[in-house]
Amino acid sequence: MGCAMNVRDSEHIIAELSKKEEYHTTENVEEADLILINTCSVREKPVAKLFSELGMYNKKKKVGSKLGVCGCTASHLGKEIIKKAPYVDFVLGARNVSKITEVIEKPKSVEISIENDETEYNFENYRSDPLKTLINISIGCDKQCTYCIVPATRGKEISIPSKIILDEVKRSVDGGAKEIMLLGQNVNGYGKNFSSSDEKIDFSDLLQKVSEVSGVERVRFTSPHPLHMDDKFLEVFSYNDKIAKHMHMPLQSGSTQILKAMKRGYTKEWFIERALKLRDMNPKTTIGTDVIVAFPGESDEDFEDTLDVMNQVNFEQIFSFKFSPRPLTAAEFMEGQIDPDLGSKRLERLQCQYKASLKGYHEAQIGKIFAVLVEEFRDGFITGKAENFYSVIAKTDTNLVGKIVPVKITGTGRGMLESEIIT
Repeated sequence: MGCAMNVRDSEHIIAELSKKEEYHTTENVEEADLILINTCSVREKPVAKLFSELGMYNKKKKVGSKLGVCGCTASHLGKEIIKKAPYVDFVLGARNVSKITEVIEKPKSVEISIENDETEYNFENYRSDPLKTLINISIGCDKQCTYCIVPATRGKEISIPSKIILDEVKRSVDGGAKEIMLLGQNVNGYGKNFSSSDEKIDFSDLLQKVSEVSGVERVRFTSPHPLHMDDKFLEVFSYNDKIAKHMHMPLQSGSTQILKAMKRGYTKEWFIERALKLRDMNPKTTIGTDVIVAFPGESDEDFEDTLDVMNQVNFEQIFSFKFSPRPLTAAEFMEGQIDPDLGSKRLERLQCQYKASLKGYHEAQIGKIFAVLVEEFRDGFITGKAENFYSVIAKTDTNLVGKIVPVKITGTGRGMLESEIIT
């Protein structure tokens, strides 16, 4: 459950178990000797889902198999998970992934310290996708956004030394990876704090170094913080051909007043200026975002500001949510909590506005030429992602999986752009 960092944590767990304990994965719960749920605590719904999933797995698992809870909810709830679900064998926090082979041997073990530092730990190698590699460049988060539980579950922000990152990139491309995805809670805060290294490097410098590794064909990253999107960063992103032209810029709110209450550190005007400059520097760029509606104190005017930013920036991708009070955050007990029904209406209105625009965004791509990393070949069609993150399909008799091929967009389909391969 959860974000791309959870996916990478899961890969690290699988690697450690398969190399050190000779485990291998299975899709059949009933034959598993070990069942792990890697959790998310950013919103309330995944936390509630955890306990229903635990109950289901407890009924299906065979006698003697172990059941463990990992990730951010593990960090947050710790021993409470075992109290509520006593059949759980161990709890492993998001900052303690390297201890997986230890906790499976300790009944009722709870390892959830957010002070644990894994930035220089040499994880075993495993990738769930042969063409794409997820690479953590930092752990934790030093921001204090008032709605976010992550600093309390993943600890303070520490950058991983560039040598470790670049070695992982090299191993990945040697193993056939074409695309590198750099991960961090705020990737463009990279380089501000290391455990032991004193190297002088920022995220823009790291992007350049990663793109120069022989064999790397495409570089992505998520998510940058809008406050730290300086001109150097925008220039490296816009003019380095190896960097895929899709930027995820978490807006959260279009109201400067609400952004201040969220402790985001930027204004409505700053966000719009950065986004429009990005489009001006490289018109091929697509922009995605995250939006929270019904944050405490959000007035009708504040909500209209959010819709205004959507109109001005024209996001090609939006993840939108109604505010969910989270424990260990300042916003949990803020005054001005919004009526849930009003929050639902605002969310519906925002999503309707986005969906109405999406058809136009897709139709505007017709006739354009994209470079597509082919991910699948089936029934005479290839599918894959363009450099600007659009999903694309094209008809062909040739298996081109793993290739980056030029295509011309010819039409729009359900969630995909139709195209023809340029020969």
